[in-house]
Amino acid sequence: MTSIVKSIKNTPIRLTDERWEHIIRGHPELIDQRQKILETVANPQSIFEGGEEELLAVTQLESGKWLAVFYRELEKDGFIITAYATRRINSFKRRNRIWP
Repeated sequence: MTSIVKSIKNTPIRLTDERWEHIIRGHPELIDQRQKILETVANPQSIFEGGEEELLAVTQLESGKWLAVFYRELEKDGFIITAYATRRINSFKRRNRIWP
């Protein structure tokens, strides 16, 4: 089932079953984090520019551990590309921060 959440720009962002399967296949530790992935797009702590027109929403999962969600916003909607958990917050700081 496709889930939809609004980004900070009020753009509907989709998480399709195909993308969800891609995420949990590559990152099985996120199997119980579907809602947190959606919440990260809707209410991120920071948003960074990605490498190819995608956005990177980031929120802290726990002390020293972050959730990164890559998504793309089009004119009227958008979609989640992938997500992963990381302890390497410094890799985000090298990107252009666009929010807040």
